[in-house]
Amino acid sequence: MDQLLEMAGVLNGVVWGPFVLIPLLLITGVYLTVRLQLLQFTKLGHALWLAFVRRKETAEGSEGDISHYQALSTALAATIGVGNIAGVGLAIGVGGPGALFWMWVTGVFGMATKYSEALLGVKYRTTDEKGEQAGGPMFYLRRGLPGRLGMFLGGAFAVFGAIAAFGIGNGTQANAVADSINNVTGIDQWIIGAVLMVLTAVVLIGGIKGIGRVAAAVVPVMILGFIIMNLLVLAANYDQILPSFGLVFQSAFTGTSAIGGFAGAGLMFMIRQGVSRGIFSNESGLGTGAIAAAAAKTNQPVRQALVSMTQTFIDTIIMLTLTAMMIITTGVWYSDEAAGAEGSAKGVLLTTNAMEIGLGSISPLLGAFAPVFVAIAVAIFAYTTILGWSYYGERCVVYLAGRKLVLPYRVVFVLVVFVGATASLDAVWLFSDIANGLMALPNLIGLLLLSPVIVAETRRFFAHPDWRNPDVVMDDLDKGPGVDGVDGVESK
Repeated sequence: MDQLLEMAGVLNGVVWGPFVLIPLLLITGVYLTVRLQLLQFTKLGHALWLAFVRRKETAEGSEGDISHYQALSTALAATIGVGNIAGVGLAIGVGGPGALFWMWVTGVFGMATKYSEALLGVKYRTTDEKGEQAGGPMFYLRRGLPGRLGMFLGGAFAVFGAIAAFGIGNGTQANAVADSINNVTGIDQWIIGAVLMVLTAVVLIGGIKGIGRVAAAVVPVMILGFIIMNLLVLAANYDQILPSFGLVFQSAFTGTSAIGGFAGAGLMFMIRQGVSRGIFSNESGLGTGAIAAAAAKTNQPVRQALVSMTQTFIDTIIMLTLTAMMIITTGVWYSDEAAGAEGSAKGVLLTTNAMEIGLGSISPLLGAFAPVFVAIAVAIFAYTTILGWSYYGERCVVYLAGRKLVLPYRVVFVLVVFVGATASLDAVWLFSDIANGLMALPNLIGLLLLSPVIVAETRRFFAHPDWRNPDVVMDDLDKGPGVDGVDGVESK
């Protein structure tokens, strides 16, 4: 096991090192941002309106299984999980405040990446044997790229995605729930794991429609509650907000010197922490958001792409920033208190300590409630992430072997929830990082190769005089040349 972990550490260092995934993520995000003419800034207002005000399409020809809002909620459910509590805490705790800057970088440019993934996910989606929409990187890589290249990249993504779902979307989440609740209540982890397993199984019976309904009901409440608690802590430490932002920018390009119990982080280590934890949280570049987007009821890929883009904005620019600033302004990031903890436990402890200190300065009662609130937040965030990733993994299995393996996959996935909650998973974060990287590689290569399709589809949509009206069918958009894949594959 020690040798395996050592080999995994070497592989993780290569995948997330300075010559593979980090530059590819940044290059892809910057390139798509330029090609799309800063779309994530200029169209963000309309995207938020579509996602949270309009919420669904009623135009004729809008095929799909769930609404815009439910697709966004499913994607948010899968992304806003332990990464927003444990991941950001871990990144700041071991990488220093400058890691937040690199999370912002992944978020800002990741919005263009997420937009592109969702556009292609809807454009190249197909219908499976059950009549449900099936889409995502495995489909747009296979259908959009010529010959064996598309087949290889699509197959690689599906294999890594089906495996990664047990780590990033299951084991780490269930383990964090069990640890967090056990620390607060003392309830045995096997009991927590059993309850979580049953709750997961009940929702998975309903498939994507069941997941979409649960996500649409739970996600807004959990996001709003977490934002309010973070804002209360920042209000209590308002005088530290500007100095903390200064520290973030100051250390973003220099690393962080040793302060108190903090051992200090080298520049490359800090960048790696910021980028990898940012991707772990918002999943821009992984391609998973395209799987949820492909299920949305829409007749225009660009509309759902705009909605999906807001997922990264909410997750990184709002949620991660608030949590990171809470940790930095309270000063717990360089304390010795979390030094003995590892992995998700360290991140959760830092976030809990920050909230406890911040709320405690307002009221001792609020401070005492902080650990309970964080435990509840971890449980809800992780549970909805498990639901979202079950669908992602299932779609990968459908691509590889058809619907005959859906039920066995769901059974194994549910059982892993219990295993994740009860087993010691110190190495799960390491293997999750590797799996994330291996998923991202074929997806990012495909996005770069399919960028002409993304740009052509986007320009044609925004050239239409009625693009702001989601009730307009806009059939003429489907009749121009150069919109289908580079090999001429038709997609409906």
